[in-house]
Amino acid sequence: MRRSETRILTTHTGSLPRPLALTRLYARRARAEPVDAAELARAGRAAMQAIVAKQVECGVDIGNNGEQQRDSFLFYIRDRLSGLGGSWQRRQRADVERYPIFKKESYEASLRQESVDDIRGLPKAIGAIAYPDAREVKAECADFRAALDAAGNPFVEPFLTAPSPGMVSAIVKNEHYPDEEAFLGALAGALRVEYKAIVDAGFLLQLDCPDLAREKHNTFADRPLADFIAFGHRVVDAINAAIHDIPPEKVRLHVCWGNYEGPHDLDVELQLIIPFLKRARVGGFVLPFANPRHAHEYRYLNDLIGKDQIIVAGVIDSTTNFVEHPEVIAERIENVARTIGDPHRVIAGSDCGFETIAGRGRVAEDVVWAKFKSMAEGARLASSRLF
Repeated sequence: MRRSETRILTTHTGSLPRPLALTRLYARRARAEPVDAAELARAGRAAMQAIVAKQVECGVDIGNNGEQQRDSFLFYIRDRLSGLGGSWQRRQRADVERYPIFKKESYEASLRQESVDDIRGLPKAIGAIAYPDAREVKAECADFRAALDAAGNPFVEPFLTAPSPGMVSAIVKNEHYPDEEAFLGALAGALRVEYKAIVDAGFLLQLDCPDLAREKHNTFADRPLADFIAFGHRVVDAINAAIHDIPPEKVRLHVCWGNYEGPHDLDVELQLIIPFLKRARVGGFVLPFANPRHAHEYRYLNDLIGKDQIIVAGVIDSTTNFVEHPEVIAERIENVARTIGDPHRVIAGSDCGFETIAGRGRVAEDVVWAKFKSMAEGARLASSRLF
């Protein structure tokens, strides 16, 4: 895992805006409408190739494939796991439920979008979970490698994302395993195939784990905090088992409270989840510090970040169309560097992805690129003062 040796490096959390035509194909497929598989593959590959160049243009040092060949950071896994079937509807987030006017306006806005649904039509576990065929993830890795080679390998370090066992357990209802621990273990064993494929292809693995924060106000909204903390420990156990022979420096772990513009006033606080986060055998963490609910929590990083770990600090918000001033970004970077006492272990990033679900991005595409350019300038300013 690269560090900011001579200057603050920049990255992001994975998902980037998809072309409208590609989004429409994903949305149609999600509605079970006929979609030509070859057409979808061509569109996804072309979007991925274009997104590599766009990241370079905007000053991203540690970049990825923009998740263009997936319908979301998470739902794509339904096509790669066996043992799934049926459907169910996931509950709404508790902070949204308590504001009926906001809930109504948000729902009506979602109806006007061509997008993939994140609540209805989710799968169940009705048999043994497995990852029977690694061809899709290997093809995704090969496509990304080819795009990088064609572009002259422009990134300081390339990365690819994959969801945590806990996040998959949040969208797949267990109707097969005797308990949650067995279910998480089965998911970890299956997802290990994907994790290994990404690392074996020479990429940094980012584990997307919003479950380790967000599920407190979703799955665990009506349950005591202690139940959620116990869940967090079980998920980290499952993650550690899945990556047990992958070097920690090949893995970074992303945690957030949900990539949506909403109240977030029921979010669990970072300091309460640090006890299980710090048990993860990873080389660093990716955390949001730009959004108004968690901007202050960089203060707790000394309790989380080990001396051999890095922190990707979210310094641009992924849910608003404000373009952060470079000086604001620099100040956020410097605050984090002062807190952990070492700028070499600080990387600038985004709070979350800009289109974690196809069609559900809140930030206009041209504004996304402006944010990245501002982040690169803010990192340059911070570097001039920190190094």
